[in-house]
Amino acid sequence: MKISPRELQKMLQTVRRAGLSIEQVEGVEGVIIKFRDKELIIKNPQVTSMKVGGQTVFQVTGEVEERALIVEEVSISEEDVQLVASQAGVSLEEARRALKATKGDLARAILYLKGT
Repeated sequence: MKISPRELQKMLQTVRRAGLSIEQVEGVEGVIIKFRDKELIIKNPQVTSMKVGGQTVFQVTGEVEERALIVEEVSISEEDVQLVASQAGVSLEEARRALKATKGDLARAILYLKGT
């Protein structure tokens, strides 16, 4: 659905009278929306910002590309697993999970397992 420039100006005037501020955001080269396991990359975006009630709302249109995020595996030695298990008083498997969750940080893994 195409809107003529004249119709767009008329709509913007109506919106401004209602207390909304709408403007085209210039110079945007890309927009990335990050999820835990993927990213949406919007190429050649057309971005509009709208101020409503003290907040800014962005409308983004463009070509969407989805990219999976690669989760880096942390190398955890058996010595570290045994140390964390003995210090926290847990099984080797629980210690291994805590070390993975803390990206190999021994102190954080022990504190995490002790609940402090």
